[in-house]
Amino acid sequence: MRDLLSTPIKAESLKEVFVSRFEKLILSGNLSIGEKLPSERELALQLSVSRPVVHEGLVELASKGLITMKPRVGATVNDYRKEGSPDILISLFEYQDGKLDPKILKSILSMRVVFEVETAKEAAINRTDEQIAEFEEILKKEKATDINNIEALANIDFDFHHLITMATDNMIYPLIINSMRMIYTNLSKQFFSYPGVVSKTFSFHQEIFQAIKEKNEKLAVKIMTKILKHGEEHLSLMISSKE
Repeated sequence: MRDLLSTPIKAESLKEVFVSRFEKLILSGNLSIGEKLPSERELALQLSVSRPVVHEGLVELASKGLITMKPRVGATVNDYRKEGSPDILISLFEYQDGKLDPKILKSILSMRVVFEVETAKEAAINRTDEQIAEFEEILKKEKATDINNIEALANIDFDFHHLITMATDNMIYPLIINSMRMIYTNLSKQFFSYPGVVSKTFSFHQEIFQAIKEKNEKLAVKIMTKILKHGEEHLSLMISSKE
């Protein structure tokens, strides 16, 4: 505790501010695909920051696939759909204050159908007894959590789906869903705010747990498909009502 109290509270770094500003300019279309950015020296002068701040910021933007940096040429804006990394999804969420437009939401939900139906099947085939015990602990948490505690519900829901990927015995699946944790829980919080969905969702969890426990991959696939369809219907309704 003493160490925590003695650690200075730091303001957002200049590099983070630089990256955030250029992310918004690119994602909003104010900087066009193929547009060449000013030189590092010019950007430093225009923004009143040091060249190292500009350089580090550009390197981070490049790592996300938002720009391409070439020696003696400079930085050019990319089409993030072609060059972007998974970090772009988080940037899109932050740019839109956690809200996705219908086209992006539909794309995410379509990806989840492909990904999570497969992980449900593989989990039913490869799960271990230890993982069954972990599922049981998560289901206990679901029952014990106040249905009005949306934050906790979203985190428990993520843990349940993440454990499914762990049970596949695939090294990459858990990393994929981890990379989308912020997006996943943000959508879940919006979803769980819809009346009546919490009990239905956790009922589905109980069903798919039984299918995985019994190593019934066909039933696991069927239930996961129902879970995802249930989520898509309600999230789409919520977006439509907000429009």
